[in-house]
Amino acid sequence: MNKAFVREPDAESALRCPACQGRGTEGAAAAAAHHLADTDRAHLAAEVWFCGNAECEVVYFDMFEQMVSVDRLPAPVWPWSSSAPICACFGLTLEDIIADAEDPEPLRIRALLLQSKSAAADCRTLAVSGQCCMTEVQKQYLRMRQGR
Repeated sequence: MNKAFVREPDAESALRCPACQGRGTEGAAAAAAHHLADTDRAHLAAEVWFCGNAECEVVYFDMFEQMVSVDRLPAPVWPWSSSAPICACFGLTLEDIIADAEDPEPLRIRALLLQSKSAAADCRTLAVSGQCCMTEVQKQYLRMRQGR
């Protein structure tokens, strides 16, 4: 499509998923390049946002409202699949978080926190969102602790 005929979205709407209108996470280009086939990545502009709404089918989108759905990914990913690792770098799963919530000390999460600060963490590329998983891990841990 010729960009001359496409209305440039304002900065606020550029961060909204065209499908669900949820706020996207910017800076997902490296993750999209890692997780998508070249043919799917070629449909997106250089700047890519991530839609983390598990009820939405869109995983990546751009400012021209080009979208890639989660079914185009080669493997299941969190949050669309509860059995997929929440931490793509080190493999921490929801089951690990549930186990930590039941234990007196969250040893797995503490170990992940240290690992996430190490050079071995490659969240920008390996995480489907392009972001560190610690916020999501802590959110799920607190949810499990409150649910007990």
